[in-house]
Amino acid sequence: MLVALVAVVAIWVAAQLFVGQVFTVRAVSMEPTLAAGDRVLVMRPLLDRDLAHGDVVVVDVRGTFVPGTAATGPLAGTVLAPTSAQAYLVKRVVGMPGDRVTCCASDGRLVVNGQPLDEPYLAPGVQASQDSFDVVVPSGRLWLMGDNRAVSEDSRAHLGSPGGGTVAVRAVVGRVVAAT
Repeated sequence: MLVALVAVVAIWVAAQLFVGQVFTVRAVSMEPTLAAGDRVLVMRPLLDRDLAHGDVVVVDVRGTFVPGTAATGPLAGTVLAPTSAQAYLVKRVVGMPGDRVTCCASDGRLVVNGQPLDEPYLAPGVQASQDSFDVVVPSGRLWLMGDNRAVSEDSRAHLGSPGGGTVAVRAVVGRVVAAT
């Protein structure tokens, strides 16, 4: 019996470390894509290295959006590196390292590297941003935004924070691959 229990715990820890993990969405900042209370399955970066524009990610924002130091590496976000749930946010990748992200084009859309961004995940009539900005995303960092732009505290709200509103790629816990 003890051996079986140890085996189950070992499999659970290994799954968190190397495969994926489930997080609960705490806020409305990703509506209409995700609602508060939704559960998301996150694919760990060890198996899923390639982030892309438009990906929805869970990220540890300590040291960028909130005080503290982000947990990085394979233990980030697992039971072996516990932390407050407030350290984790679910956001969409809008800018990758080297991208220039500006708000907004004459039609109200975000502009990434000179190209207006199509954002079909925004609710009809939602503005891309009420705040004007023009940033170049530094190497090794991401520009993140919520889909519910009127209430999302994202990269725009942290332009004066360390990283200028950007979050380190290594602080990404994983990419959202499923939601319920």
